[in-house]
Amino acid sequence: MVRDHVASSCLRSVGYDARAQVLELEFVSSAVYRYTAVPRRVHRELLDASSLGRYFNRAIRGRYEYRKVA
Repeated sequence: MVRDHVASSCLRSVGYDARAQVLELEFVSSAVYRYTAVPRRVHRELLDASSLGRYFNRAIRGRYEYRKVA
């Protein structure tokens, strides 16, 4: 999945597959996680958030199934 670099102290890059509803996040630690069944709205709100880390903790972490991919 292609990820776009983001300006964040928590995340390094963000990718999204709208058809599969998969959100892929690369953290500054270089760990990459794929979150499943994530609505497109959540991806847009993440990218629009003033703090990506805060949005991740509030709206993604613990709400979607995930697996570590790298």
